[in-house]
Amino acid sequence: MTHQLPEDVRDRPVTVIGGGTLGRRIALMFASGGAEARIHDLSAEVRAAAVAFVEETLPSVVAGREGAEAGTIRAFDDLDEAVAGAWLVIEAIPERLDLKTPLFGRLDAAVAPDTILATNSSSYASRHVIGEVTHPERVLNMHFYMPPQQNAVDLMSDGQTDPAVIEFLRGELPHYGVHPFVAHRESTGFIFNRIWAAIKRESLAVVADGVSTPEDVDAMWMVNTGAPAGPFRMMDQVGLDVVLDIEDHYAAEDPHLPEGPRRLLHEYVDAGHLGRKTGRGFYGYDD
Repeated sequence: MTHQLPEDVRDRPVTVIGGGTLGRRIALMFASGGAEARIHDLSAEVRAAAVAFVEETLPSVVAGREGAEAGTIRAFDDLDEAVAGAWLVIEAIPERLDLKTPLFGRLDAAVAPDTILATNSSSYASRHVIGEVTHPERVLNMHFYMPPQQNAVDLMSDGQTDPAVIEFLRGELPHYGVHPFVAHRESTGFIFNRIWAAIKRESLAVVADGVSTPEDVDAMWMVNTGAPAGPFRMMDQVGLDVVLDIEDHYAAEDPHLPEGPRRLLHEYVDAGHLGRKTGRGFYGYDD
């Protein structure tokens, strides 16, 4: 099936559903391309914090990128108002299919005929969210990392996405300071996260096998790559419960993955040592 590509995108808003840590950063990038960026969230507190973040951060992002232009940011509690006229709607809500699937059904019915619908999910292929969608040809994965510092974006079909939609986004997204890369077939973890998962898994295996320690793995990683932090420090930042959930997701698809990394993570998670957010993970945190 084909999809009518959006017209007049420079004059139309982009809407992000979910104003949390990543949702507001996605909105920021579209605002830095001169767009009216919109955020929909049910929480008044989250909406206010998201708008404040974009307004405070936008000037430095615009100043730091050639061709950038300050747009605007608005927040809505009403979904229909938030998506009215938008050429692109990006879902960035919690990783629960019982929330995402009905949301996409509602969006599919509410948006303009040419609107593109995307999920920012880091865990689920977009084919999992189209159960209540009439027009799957306009739905796809659009997975952001942590803009404005990490500006790569994975694009991946739901299996029925019109290829012209993906090509259109490849040409349009760089205007907003983000860099799209296409996964040419369905891939759990898309491109970069799949590679990063293997690095995390092997780092955990090295420690689980008694070959080294988290501190030495991180130190060696920093010496050899010049990175400011190693895999274990970064896993602490994300949260070891989240890292374990991701690894369980990979293991459910591939039963041949080694169990040692998950056993090591369970030791910490079961003890309540989840990383920086609990004050202790592979490292201790006084703050």
